[in-house]
Formats: sequence, structure tokens, C-alpha cells
Amino acid sequence: MALEALVFDVDGTLSETERDGHRVAFNMAFDEAGLDWNWTDALYGELLAVTGGKERIRFYLDKFNTSFKRPDDLVEFIAGLHASKTSHYVTLLSKGGIPLRTGVKRLLEEARAEGLRLAIATTTTVNNVHALLEHALSAESIDWFEVIGAGDVVPAKKPAPDIYNYVLEKMHLKPEQCMVFEDSANGIKSAGGASLSIIITVDSYTTQHDFTGAKLILDQMGEPDQPFKVIGGSQASIVTDDDKYLNIDLVRRIHSA
Repeated sequence: MALEALVFDVDGTLSETERDGHRVAFNMAFDEAGLDWNWTDALYGELLAVTGGKERIRFYLDKFNTSFKRPDDLVEFIAGLHASKTSHYVTLLSKGGIPLRTGVKRLLEEARAEGLRLAIATTTTVNNVHALLEHALSAESIDWFEVIGAGDVVPAKKPAPDIYNYVLEKMHLKPEQCMVFEDSANGIKSAGGASLSIIITVDSYTTQHDFTGAKLILDQMGEPDQPFKVIGGSQASIVTDDDKYLNIDLVRRIHSA
């Protein structure tokens, strides 16, 4: 089947939001709440084994901070911390401190020019997605995406396939009509569970992840003056010496293979 749509993960794929945004915002929320918690770069890398901000806080308490005296209403406590974190995250974005990754804007614009449909499938909140698009791309770019599958719109977050199945259902598309862009093991498990084809662009936390099943694994999408590096993937041999960056022509070739 012909390629009809591109579906993008957000954190780590569109932008290095995990290290420079979410982690920083979590620490700001902890400080605001009078907690002495500090999620270092290394610790946050381990916490990323769990998707979803509220789930990540609970994972931290279960595995890394077991001595913390939990309040009676832990669910409400975690929800409050997460709401505070989201507010700080949006503020960070509004200051322009979290840009898109190399090649992302160009690829999105090429896709629109060629009439491909766009969607997002992420575990982060809708507000976070809107803030990133507005401040790192443009306010109008929110309307570029036909469907934004985000947050708690499905009961099970990645690595469950629910969010991708949700996007496919909303767009009335079959998996064979789409290409997914992800950056993590949880992401590839989620998209793969929905029988989707996947291109990976690793980020600073995911270089050692298992990406078995990906059609192509890159260090970045690249630009004409900032070429990508091919790391692997089942269709990596399709990439030629003339392919310096990920464009729609290469995406179509990978998809059709």
C-alpha cells in the first residue's frame, strides 16, 4: 500500500525534551513542593524505563526512594506534583529553551507539501504537545496534525500499542499506510505492537536500546549540511551514499521496502 501518513512520537523524537525539559521541570516541581528529591541525568535515564510522568514518579518511589513517607492519598499527591511539573515544563518551552531536533521541521514541511497526513502518538499530555509545537515550531503547526493522540486518552501507555491503535482508528488507516518515527525501546514496542513500520532516531538516553524490528535506525534526521549517521535497521542497505538526510523520498523508499 502507498504511504499515506507519518506518525510521530514527541519526547526524544521531535525534541530532546526528556533531558532538557521534563527532567528539569520535575526537579523544579519537587523543589516547589519542599521535597529534597533530585533527578540527576543518570537517574532520569533509568526512570525512563517507565512511560508517563505520574507513572514515573510512582516508579521512583517504588524503586529508588522507598524510605519516603507516603501521604495517605498518594494518587492525589502524585497528580499534584505532575500538574506542577507540567506548568514548569510549559514555562521552559515558552522561553525557547527546547528546540526541535535537527531535520524535524524540514521533514514536516516536506510531508505537508506532498500531501501526506500527519499525526502524533505520545504518552505526554496534550498541553505539553501544544506547548512544544507552539514555541518550537509555530502556533499554527498544531493544526498540521490531523490527530494528536496524547496523555491518558488510552488506558495503557507505551509500550502497549493502544495509542497507535487509537491514532489508526481515528484516521481510518491501516498500519501499512503509515510510517512511525520513534526514539526508544518502549516506542518501538508500542508501534510494533500495532504492526506499524518504524524509523528510529536515537536520542541521548536511548543509544543502547534494543531496536529490533525497526526499518531504519539513525542518529538524527539530518540536514544537507548536517548528515545523519546510519546505525542499523532491516532496510538500512537502501540508504545510498547520496542520502545525507531523511527526506520524504527516502521515507517512501524505506516504507515500500
